Amino acid sequence: MYKVIFIVVLVLSGLSLKAQQISREELVFLTAEWKGERFPDGRPRISDGLLERARHIYIDDAWTVLKNEGYVNQFEGGWKMVNDSVPVVGRAVTAMFLPARPDLEKSIKERGIREQGRKGNTNSWPIEVLQQGDCYVADGSGKIAGGTLMGSTLATAIFSKSGNGVVFNGSARDLQEMQRIKGFNAFVRDFHPSFLEQMVLMGLNTPIRIGQAVVLPGDLVIGQREGVLFIPAHLAEKVISTAEFVIRKDKFGFEMVRSGKYSTGQIDSQWSDDIKKAFLQWLEKHPELGKMTAAELDAMMAQRTW
Repeated sequence: MYKVIFIVVLVLSGLSLKAQQISREELVFLTAEWKGERFPDGRPRISDGLLERARHIYIDDAWTVLKNEGYVNQFEGGWKMVNDSVPVVGRAVTAMFLPARPDLEKSIKERGIREQGRKGNTNSWPIEVLQQGDCYVADGSGKIAGGTLMGSTLATAIFSKSGNGVVFNGSARDLQEMQRIKGFNAFVRDFHPSFLEQMVLMGLNTPIRIGQAVVLPGDLVIGQREGVLFIPAHLAEKVISTAEFVIRKDKFGFEMVRSGKYSTGQIDSQWSDDIKKAFLQWLEKHPELGKMTAAELDAMMAQRTW
């Protein structure tokens, strides 16, 4: 409870004059473990290559890696989807919405119009900052009726700007029309025919809470049928590399168990030198799964907890 209060206080105390967005310095501080490229606003920029690789791993494997690193508040399930066969993978652009109160909403909207040239309701403002490969992640406090952060028009704008879907701790409308947007998906709490009302944008690219998960701007978002996993940017490469190896290991293990060469007990424990040799020979016959040296295999198996 105290951690949640701290995050909210931190977000509200760091608001700037740019649509409730924290300063670049604050965002760099909050994501200090990331040592790579950043967007101008300070958001970590995970490479396009890593995003593409992340599309082919499984949430179960990635979650295990995070848990072993001590990150136990990064997964949230219980979603409804626009298209359950389309994964959502991207860099998080975060938004925090609060129940509206007249004075607060009036000030925010007037400043947005006067100083930033913004138009429309505040739920459209985060869309303006989206870039290709981004994933719009919004906390709408789980509101359903009157909590529709997106309809088909905004969904079209989101997909046009990011080539990606969304994760909303809230609701959406126009399900049938959104299903016609090829390649688009949305993870939402529910669908509802109402329009958004009594909600206002209070934080853009700030730390947010999505159910039991804590999300920072720039996190790697992976949404699959099981749910949504938010991977800290600095751990993205390690999580992806380990998950890729687990996929190879499992394919090899299935084949060895079916053939009777090795037992499940042998495959599911630390490998002997004979099994390691057999795996590397098997991998050479499956170049589509990538290459691996004996030293790389030893290093991976040394940290095995999966």
